Amino acid sequence: MTTYQGPVDATKIPRYGGPPTFARLPRIDEVARADVAVIGVPFDSGVSYRPGARFGPGHIRASSKLLRPYNPVQDVEPFASQQVVDAGDIACNPFDILEAVQQIDAGVREVVGFGAKPLTIGGDHTIALPLLRVMHEAHGPIAVVHFDAHLDTWDTYFGAPITHGTPFRRASEEGLIDQTGSLHVGIRGSLYSREDLTDDQVLGFQVIGAHQFDDHGWRGAVERIKARVGDRPTYVSLDIDVLDPAFAPGTGTPEAGGITSRELLQMLRAFGELNLIGADIVEVAPAYDHAEVTGIAAAHAAYELISAMAPRTHG
Repeated sequence: MTTYQGPVDATKIPRYGGPPTFARLPRIDEVARADVAVIGVPFDSGVSYRPGARFGPGHIRASSKLLRPYNPVQDVEPFASQQVVDAGDIACNPFDILEAVQQIDAGVREVVGFGAKPLTIGGDHTIALPLLRVMHEAHGPIAVVHFDAHLDTWDTYFGAPITHGTPFRRASEEGLIDQTGSLHVGIRGSLYSREDLTDDQVLGFQVIGAHQFDDHGWRGAVERIKARVGDRPTYVSLDIDVLDPAFAPGTGTPEAGGITSRELLQMLRAFGELNLIGADIVEVAPAYDHAEVTGIAAAHAAYELISAMAPRTHG
């Protein structure tokens, strides 16, 4: 039987001590192989409003210290049934977005080549584009489940084609996503024009708006996601601003009227039935956080995604 190296034992080393890795997991250089790798990308040069997500990876890691090895809702031990590691941070140029995108691509490609599914913590949403390029190369067109307050399918900001508001337009144009299996969840707030929605449909996305949770709840959203995605290779891209600012104040472009952290976690718990190939959690900006509210929400979301990726050996 394979023995996986898990987190530091909290009964022997207090949670406020130990290694500064995600959930105090081993580093990637401490294991022979990995099934899931948490990768930090401290980059926020693509933001259009409040900066600070470059400090997100460290904040999420610090907020993950209280995570425990057994997930009772998913009934899985995510660190015992698969090897999960922390792959550290990808160093990328804060002054050149195009070079940074290439560096992120190379860094994630190396981890995927190690055999691990990437769970990337950002960083702003610009990083989704190189991540999707790597995923496409490994799996072909992929279904994308995109949690966000915003569509992120705009064309440019100030003439720049790659920003945190454009990754899914570029991904669709490049043929990276399966246009019959992708959707946005939690969209809300004002838009530039009605064409934002019609352009989004052409790019291959369906939309589950935050306002629809009032009528159908998180269960209705999960049903729509499963029906849309099916058994396709599926990538989850989670902008923390999908949560209402009451649950995630530490982000760069907050929008009122979002979903709750409980609703988000319930949806992610249902993803164990999907063919998950990777995920990212982005736009955590700790300068606007308080009491680690946003960091804790992001760390728990990561935990549920890692649990959903774990093989089921019971039942």
